[in-house]
Amino acid sequence: MHPIAAAELTRALEGPITVDITTIGRRTGVPRRIEIWIVNADGRVVIGGTPGRRDWYANLVADPHITVHFKEHGEVDIDATATPVRDSKTLKQIYEHRSTRWYRERTPVEELVASGPTVELTFLTGDR
Repeated sequence: MHPIAAAELTRALEGPITVDITTIGRRTGVPRRIEIWIVNADGRVVIGGTPGRRDWYANLVADPHITVHFKEHGEVDIDATATPVRDSKTLKQIYEHRSTRWYRERTPVEELVASGPTVELTFLTGDR
């Protein structure tokens, strides 16, 4: 993995951005790569979704290690840990943030808080 400085990561996370993520399949142990959005809600970097079954979420609950592939930044790959967000107050703050407007346009905030799959990412940066 390419080490990235925290400042470089902050710049890369401006606005909702499309990235690829690689998770490990919970049943197969095989890496799974998909395209998805990540959003930065005032420093809280999250992957969210409208309510429903999501394989990426189930994979991350089983194994929180994730690689985020920043395609718009020269295919920079960064390892991270994903932590499910289950606290309703935190979820409400995330889904009311301006960066998550797309989700609110499709699903009421109350439903997103109640059952939208959401994880917060903690990136492993080169600042140690």
